[in-house]
Amino acid sequence: MIIGAVLDLVLPLASLLPHSAGPYIALVLIGFAVGILGHLSSARWLVAAGVILIFLGALLFPLALNLTEESPRSLDAPKESVQPLEAVP
Repeated sequence: MIIGAVLDLVLPLASLLPHSAGPYIALVLIGFAVGILGHLSSARWLVAAGVILIFLGALLFPLALNLTEESPRSLDAPKESVQPLEAVP
């Protein structure tokens, strides 16, 4: 009963997540900066906030994005560049 209500709320919110890696990397880096600042100032709540930001940016938000997409993105094979080898004199 509660799970259905949560899923009805989560699916529209997941569409707001960005589809590029830049915001997630920025969130992780901000989390590291907040955690380091927390260690330097001996504030446990800042360390905890940094760990939470790292967890959100590295695992939870990308996982939510992948679980809510209708079809997962396919990975394209890297294109091979065929260049003739030059003769060595």
